[in-house]
Amino acid sequence: MTTAILITICILLVAAYLFDVSAARTRIPSVILLLLLGWGLQQLTGILDIQTPNLAPALPLLGTIGLIMIVLEGSLELHLTRAQIPLIRKATLMACLPLFITAFGLAWVAHIVLEVSYLDALTNAIPFAIISSAIAIPTAQAFSSSDRQFVIYESSISDIVGVLLFNFVTLHSAFGFATFANFGLQMVLILAISIVATLGLAYLLSRIRHRIKFGPIVVIIVLLYAVAKVYHLPGLVLIMVLGLFLGNLERFARWPWVQRLHPEVMQPEVTRFHELLTEGTFLVRSLFFLLFGFQIQTSDVVDSEAFVWAAGITGSIFVLRGIFLVILRMPARPLFFIAPRGLITVLLFLSIPAERNLPAFSQSVVLQVVLLSAAVMMIGTIMGSGGKRKYGEGLPGVKAQEEPKTKRRSKKKAEPEGESA
Repeated sequence: MTTAILITICILLVAAYLFDVSAARTRIPSVILLLLLGWGLQQLTGILDIQTPNLAPALPLLGTIGLIMIVLEGSLELHLTRAQIPLIRKATLMACLPLFITAFGLAWVAHIVLEVSYLDALTNAIPFAIISSAIAIPTAQAFSSSDRQFVIYESSISDIVGVLLFNFVTLHSAFGFATFANFGLQMVLILAISIVATLGLAYLLSRIRHRIKFGPIVVIIVLLYAVAKVYHLPGLVLIMVLGLFLGNLERFARWPWVQRLHPEVMQPEVTRFHELLTEGTFLVRSLFFLLFGFQIQTSDVVDSEAFVWAAGITGSIFVLRGIFLVILRMPARPLFFIAPRGLITVLLFLSIPAERNLPAFSQSVVLQVVLLSAAVMMIGTIMGSGGKRKYGEGLPGVKAQEEPKTKRRSKKKAEPEGESA
């Protein structure tokens, strides 16, 4: 039995790798193929009457670890420069404004239609308003530089702000001055902890000479996130601060306390750490979506009552997205299509207190919203990629550069003209 499980996991992970490699050409997000593969495996075990253990408890564990690694990996790729300020500002607005409008608007509709308390409705609505960085960031790897960085900023900020809002709503039954003051204190505290933890982890990274170096650091990062969660602090802020610092060491090198860390020695170590993190993120993300697909019930996918809510939620997500892209003067293609719901939506849905769960927002609705948003993203990536634009086009302060593909195409067009002459 152990051998059979080992063989199955290896085959599934190899398939996940092939999906990831082929995504650049097929434009089909690997997450959709992983979900289909997991669901197909479940059907096969049913046909062959193979007994499988209950794997549902592993889903939140894998999801939490995956979220930490994805946000850290994404923030390591971000470069803080003055030219990036307009992009960061727009990504922040794009992450926050639709999130709040979707969450509070959907809660108001549920409050009126379902005749439930607004607080319960808001608790159930927030998970649907958050972009999944676990899906958005890998999909954006084929985009132009500016589009890719925009997606990383937007989805990471959406995750952080969404989790903050969810924790704030679920931890309080009444809101007043003391509630908001306590929330402000928590933010100040987590920022202070983030700075201290970042310096401490950077010091370890520069000083450890043992052949096992990165494993303990990853474990400490997960530990810090878990401890922050116990005390209801936004641990993702810590993760993003750490990633931004390590990913921009050369820009902080002039600061005296950073010089003590020997940035010139740390830079190769950070590169190795990023490579290791990329490999680990791939494995955890693949296992999560395979397991999530394995938990999918066909009845949930074809639930017509749930589809009414799912279609309405998905439609409102993309209508709002289109409006704000126009307001912020951002390119519609491919950014309009990159608003998937996934890992973070499932995690928060599973975290809703039992007394606040609404039957109308069932697992079927969550699943259908995830699938519908992923399908829209797939259509968008197939129709056109970010590579058709210039790097940085449409972004103030970012100089546009021609992409190699565009140059090659222009040369091909010029050749027949030369022959005819």
